[in-house]
Amino acid sequence: MNRLLSLLFHQGVLDEQFLQLQQLQDQTSPNFVSEVVTIYFHESEKQLRNLRNILLDREMWDYVKLGIHLNQLMGSSSSIGAKRVRNICAAFRTAVEQNNRSACMRALEVLEHEYCYLKNKLHELFQIEQQRVLGDAVRYPGAVHHQ
Repeated sequence: MNRLLSLLFHQGVLDEQFLQLQQLQDQTSPNFVSEVVTIYFHESEKQLRNLRNILLDREMWDYVKLGIHLNQLMGSSSSIGAKRVRNICAAFRTAVEQNNRSACMRALEVLEHEYCYLKNKLHELFQIEQQRVLGDAVRYPGAVHHQ
């Protein structure tokens, strides 16, 4: 396990679900993890946009919709092992259940910050992995790469 991945586990950013996701990657699907995470990022950004729009709409303050979007984001975060994002979603959901608008706004800011951190670090992790694979290909031309 590389240093960055170890750091992300130590910080609680990722959990063992991310390792399980990595175990599904093999020669037949060498980009499996990055493809799954890319889909996660695309869908999560939609959920975050929806959450922000609901919170900023003064007339249509819809706690039910907030809960739905949070549950979707929490579930997808859980499925890729994004532990801190999932935990922040849970705290956000508590604020929603309490109809606490200011706590919801604070939770959204924390969630957006944590999501950006996760996204940047996973992109960095994938770049390191890509460089390692390319380095192996240069050092061992024609060799099959096993993970």
